[in-house]
Formats: sequence, structure tokens, C-alpha cells
Amino acid sequence: MTYPEKHRINRSGWLRAAVLGANDGIVSTASLIVGVAAAGADARGILIAGLAGLVAGAMSMAAGEYVSVSSQADIEKADLAQERKELAAEPEQEQAELAGIYQARGLEPALAREVARQLMSRDALAAHARDELGITEAVNARPFQAALTSALTFSAGAALPLLVAVMLPLTALTLAVSLSALMSLALLGYLAAHLGGAAPLKPVLRVVFWGAAAMLVTYGIGALFDVVI
Repeated sequence: MTYPEKHRINRSGWLRAAVLGANDGIVSTASLIVGVAAAGADARGILIAGLAGLVAGAMSMAAGEYVSVSSQADIEKADLAQERKELAAEPEQEQAELAGIYQARGLEPALAREVARQLMSRDALAAHARDELGITEAVNARPFQAALTSALTFSAGAALPLLVAVMLPLTALTLAVSLSALMSLALLGYLAAHLGGAAPLKPVLRVVFWGAAAMLVTYGIGALFDVVI
């Protein structure tokens, strides 16, 4: 009797980009609002700063993710092209190299050679990509997916503190934005841990700590400018 197995490694690409985008959206926008408010800006100035931070941040996240993941994809393509040439030029040596990898993982030499032979007879490049280079379909680079995910999740995260700032009076804005941002970060940490199959406590504490630190530092800078003015 067989049982279905569910693994989460195929989520790693988009989940990383989603968590990064949402976390950055919440922290940067909430910190920006708190800092500008501490500097004595009025409601209109705070709203403009928050909107500008949302738009600029979403575009920056998308561009940054696309460029960085594209660089990873370029490296993967270059390595695959090199491996394809080596397979065409020296197939026996490449088979021996693959057998050596399996032998290092614990197979007997004869079995390692047979496994390498059978896998290479089916798809030599896929076998070397997976076992020599560590490139698999589940974790390979997807620049457009990462860019779109980061931009959307940043916008969603940034909209939360911005909405709170719009709805509440200026006197309650700093405390309300800070608390709502920390609660949103705690929820984000929990969801990310749940989707990744990890225990939630450390992820929650991690995102809340760094979010609180960012808002505290930004508030202090804003208050300092207000004193100078």
C-alpha cells in the first residue's frame, strides 16, 4: 500500500519572493509613515510619503528580484551549456564522474557505474544537472515569477499600514501603524512557516523583532529632525 507524499521544496522560489516582498512592504512603509509622522508632517504629507513608498518600493522589488534571479538563471544556463559540450566531447569521462558522485553517496562502485550508465542512457544532461550541478525543476530560477510575486506582495504589505494611516487621526497614527504592522508581521511569519512546514515560533519572533527595530530607528530619526526644525 502506497501513501502520497507532500513536499514543499517546490514552493521555495515563489514563497521566498512572497515573504520578502510582503515583509519589506510592511516594514518599509510602516517605518516611513512613523518616521515622517515623528518629524512633524501633516496628514497630507504622511499620505504622500506612504503612497510614494508603496509605488517606489514595489517597482524596486520587482526590478531587484528580476535582475538577481535572472543572474542566477544565466549562471544555470551557462553551466548547462558547458555540461552539454562536455557530454558530447567526453561521454565516458562524464559517466565516470557521475558514478563517482553516486559512489561518494554510499553506493558500491559497480552499482554506482550501473546507475550512472542507466540514467545517462535515458537523459544524460538531466542526470548531470541534477546530481552534479544541483539544478532541478523544483528550485530552478524563474525571474518573471519572482519579480511579479515580489511586486504584488510588497504592494499588499505596504497597503496595510497605509490604510491604517488614512483611517485614523494624526494623534493616534504612530501607535496604530506600529501595532498593526507588528501584528501583520506576526501573521506573515506564521503563514510563511505554515506554508514551508516549519515551526512558527522562530519565524514569527524573527520578523516581529526586525520590524520593531526598523520602526524604532526610523521614528528616532524622524523625531531628531523634528527637534532640529
